[in-house]
Amino acid sequence: MIPLLLAVQAALPAQPQPPNLETAPLKVLPVQGNVYTLFGPGGNITIQVGKDGALLVDTMFAPLAPRIAAEVKKLTPLPIRIIIDTHIHPDHVGGNEPLEKMGATGLSPGEGRGATVIAHENVLNRMTQPVTGKQTPEKQTGLPNHEYDTPTKDFSFNGEAVILIHAPKAHTDGDTMVFFRRSDVLSTGDIFTPERYPFIDLARGGSIDGEIAALNQILHLTVPEQLQEGGTKVVPGHGRICDEADVVEYRDMVTIIRDRVRDALKRGLNLSQVKAEKLTLDYDTRYGSGDVFVESVYKSLGGK
Repeated sequence: MIPLLLAVQAALPAQPQPPNLETAPLKVLPVQGNVYTLFGPGGNITIQVGKDGALLVDTMFAPLAPRIAAEVKKLTPLPIRIIIDTHIHPDHVGGNEPLEKMGATGLSPGEGRGATVIAHENVLNRMTQPVTGKQTPEKQTGLPNHEYDTPTKDFSFNGEAVILIHAPKAHTDGDTMVFFRRSDVLSTGDIFTPERYPFIDLARGGSIDGEIAALNQILHLTVPEQLQEGGTKVVPGHGRICDEADVVEYRDMVTIIRDRVRDALKRGLNLSQVKAEKLTLDYDTRYGSGDVFVESVYKSLGGK
């Protein structure tokens, strides 16, 4: 797994110096129903607890695993039984191996192993290194052990329907959104990151049109309460707990910038000229520099 994680990390936009994982704060907040969110130095972890045990959506980084498990124990004495990977990036799947080993069998009773790790098959395919030569390859760890290849997958856990929804060619080609139907909570992974521009991982199958389609799918699933506040809660890949109105604002921003870049392409501008147009200037005070996002949109739309 280490070479893969390094390769994926190298493809990500530049990030601030990572915090000390031994001392970085972790904080759990209730979301709605029997669903919680754990905030920390990696991607948000959605936690569902109940009579069957604990279900985690994403796992942050491996060194955090004992502390993550301790936070889960504060919510339930029962073991972690199911882990769902929203996508391949290391700040979301790094803790797969240790947390799987700490857990107990989930969807497939009697197999005598740890927690069930579920992901779309594209995640498993990209995490699995090809075998070359005649040498016996090293055992790869942290891999999903229960993949799916259909538009959706559903099962019941802790007394509620859990629905996995594949968003093709969005943030990556293996994105999974997780909808907890009774609790009315949707965990989106990095399709939705309300405090930063989307990262479209073109090298791993992401696309701007797929990103917008996925954001529209979130809006199809969410239902607001009075005056567009409350209702379905949305747990993003990074950032605060949101509702439908937050996703509407984000979807509109992404769509507007996509259309601006598309217009620049129609005018025959190259990438340097497109960046010089400062097409994200009116949003940069909220989401940070838009250069990486604009470049990914430009290339996703066919720019060279």
